[in-house]
Amino acid sequence: MSHFDKLARMYHAAPINELYGNRLTVTDGGSEIVWDVKPDFFHAVGALHGSAYFKLLDDAAFFAANSVVDDCFVLTASFNVHFLRPILGGTVRAEGTLVSEGRHLLVAESTLFDEDGHHVAFGSGTFAKSKIPLDAKIGYA
Repeated sequence: MSHFDKLARMYHAAPINELYGNRLTVTDGGSEIVWDVKPDFFHAVGALHGSAYFKLLDDAAFFAANSVVDDCFVLTASFNVHFLRPILGGTVRAEGTLVSEGRHLLVAESTLFDEDGHHVAFGSGTFAKSKIPLDAKIGYA
């Protein structure tokens, strides 16, 4: 099984992702997450809560970064989100792209699209290489 497949398996095995039911694909320096929006994640005004935007954008950027690191888990050091439009339902897609790879830090960006292909949010983050090995203990198998 490839590094990319193992990362996706690790992602899908995380308890939080069982709540979301999203689907991740990892490529070299990139990732894509597809999610069928659930009304359980809406705020009082009937649109998707910002925490879901953050999760999708952070996850997409995170896996774009970890796609080029095959020995350890990376950690989000910082992440900024810019909200552009409300999401009222449907299927959304987050795309992550690695921007820069340093010795200890990586920078990645992500964009969130609604089902009509509109940009609804974007983000960028800095990710640090950790001392946590990529192994079966964390679902990387």
